[in-house]
Amino acid sequence: MAERSALMEGTVVASHGRHCMVETPDGERRICHPRGKKSQAVVGDHVLWLPSPPGQGEEGSIEKVLQRNNLFYRQDEVRTKSFAANLDQVLILIAAEPVFSESQLARALIAAEAEGIAPLIALNKSDLVEPFARAWERLVPYRRMGCGKRYGVLPLSLECPSDLDRALLLEHLQGKTTLVLGPSGSGKSTLINLLVPGAAAPTGEISQALNSGRHTTTSTHWYWMDALRTSALIDSPGFQEFGLQHIAPMQLAACMPDIAEHAGGCKFYNCTHLHEPGCGVLDAVKKPTGEGEEISASRYKIYSDLFDELSHARY
Repeated sequence: MAERSALMEGTVVASHGRHCMVETPDGERRICHPRGKKSQAVVGDHVLWLPSPPGQGEEGSIEKVLQRNNLFYRQDEVRTKSFAANLDQVLILIAAEPVFSESQLARALIAAEAEGIAPLIALNKSDLVEPFARAWERLVPYRRMGCGKRYGVLPLSLECPSDLDRALLLEHLQGKTTLVLGPSGSGKSTLINLLVPGAAAPTGEISQALNSGRHTTTSTHWYWMDALRTSALIDSPGFQEFGLQHIAPMQLAACMPDIAEHAGGCKFYNCTHLHEPGCGVLDAVKKPTGEGEEISASRYKIYSDLFDELSHARY
């Protein structure tokens, strides 16, 4: 490695393939390339980097990725996709239309729980009265967990945002580094442009600099929400598929708060919560609606389907 005295600190603020944009503490940004696999970085990483020698361009090389607090990622049978590192929270943006996938939502929440990252759910398009009412009802289990301060669930109308919408977002985002996830049509770009005016311009410039061209949607970008650079949003694509094969089947219950709440009441310490007698989870699922039901049928089905999927994963 280069002399430590020559190394500079920085934060990765954009990535595409093996190319990165690194920002220094004073706000300067420079394209950097990793030196070997061990220096492969993702947005949010704190790195040590080295400027190119004089006469060899205004670029640099990433010499070391510093220890991460967390890493939000997904993993399937083929590959691992890392979204971002050193996060305070993940904002999962869904919409009343198109109809969101609860399985997809749950998978993202589980991935956040596994890394100890606080999740936040926002439901967009509250101006569509009937579709929104149906979607809001589907979120009852998550809103119930929110009453326990586990999840926050925010109603929004990003196409015609009110002062309350903006204030609600700022209340949850200020002073934090937040990864924004959302399926196509949820309003992710609208949200970022609302909170970061002119965000599209620097995005285009960075994408061009990283030679991503028409593949801009596959890159990840960091946006500062304020001039003092205390609050940041990270925009990342890739929400359509969300594999969880990095999570062991017996770890799954601990990553689902409503399941975990009742798992302590099981007769057996190694209970799978699928068929065992004296299972606190199964007892909670069987409670009739209105009699203290705390695990919905849809949430339990997601748990059992995922447990089966992870148990049969190929390695």
